[in-house]
Amino acid sequence: MKASTIHEPKGPIIFDIRHLWAYYNDKPAIREVTFKIPEKKVTAIMGPSGCGKTTFIRCLNRLHELTPGARVEGEVLLRGQNILELDPVLVRRKVGMVFQRPNPFPTMTIYDNVLAGYKLLGQKLKREEADATVEEALRKAALWEEVKDSLHKRGTYLSGGQQQRLCIARALAVKPEVLLMDEPTSALDPKSTAKIEELVVELKNTVTIVIVTHNIAQAGRVSDYTAFFYLGELVEYAPTSQIFTVPQDPRTEEFLKGKFG
Repeated sequence: MKASTIHEPKGPIIFDIRHLWAYYNDKPAIREVTFKIPEKKVTAIMGPSGCGKTTFIRCLNRLHELTPGARVEGEVLLRGQNILELDPVLVRRKVGMVFQRPNPFPTMTIYDNVLAGYKLLGQKLKREEADATVEEALRKAALWEEVKDSLHKRGTYLSGGQQQRLCIARALAVKPEVLLMDEPTSALDPKSTAKIEELVVELKNTVTIVIVTHNIAQAGRVSDYTAFFYLGELVEYAPTSQIFTVPQDPRTEEFLKGKFG
């Protein structure tokens, strides 16, 4: 069944996704997905387990194709440029990612964790520039005040919620245009989850956010737009307020009512 409602977002568009298919060997995980993601908004990707949410966002920064046998067809235009034709390293600088479980590099200090992206890109910053970058990224991740006196301790010394904010700081340090977040609070306690949610809402002033979440209430709290995926297809995409109050597809309505997930 084709998608019933694909809403055209207002304002500037950062991603224009056209006829996207993603495969694991010959098995499609994403089928014929076409929609536009607005700039400096939070777009939630929702749907039951195994519907293709994570595969979809991994296509947005060329991570999907790192899996043996995986491939992508279609177009993913980032400000008009098809990222599938660009250098993947450049794409991942523009499109950062935060994963489900906090994953600071265990042998690195908090300071070096923040700068890890530059190391991976082979870029060396002068000391004062590095100091400024670390402070700015940690401030953006709402972590500076908590760690400013412990920058040279290992990142793994932090609590789970702090580690996840450190991973957000690491992603923000290279100044991406988009931040992808794959279930960023699923491994965290409610207090840490609330902090990350506050942070997401604040960050959209400077960066576009695409967040995968199983948590319907979370999507309602943090996102401007919601895309509902089911069995690899985009079923519905519209402003979150519209999806949550007047969903156009019965599958969306059943999911929101908790009939499957």
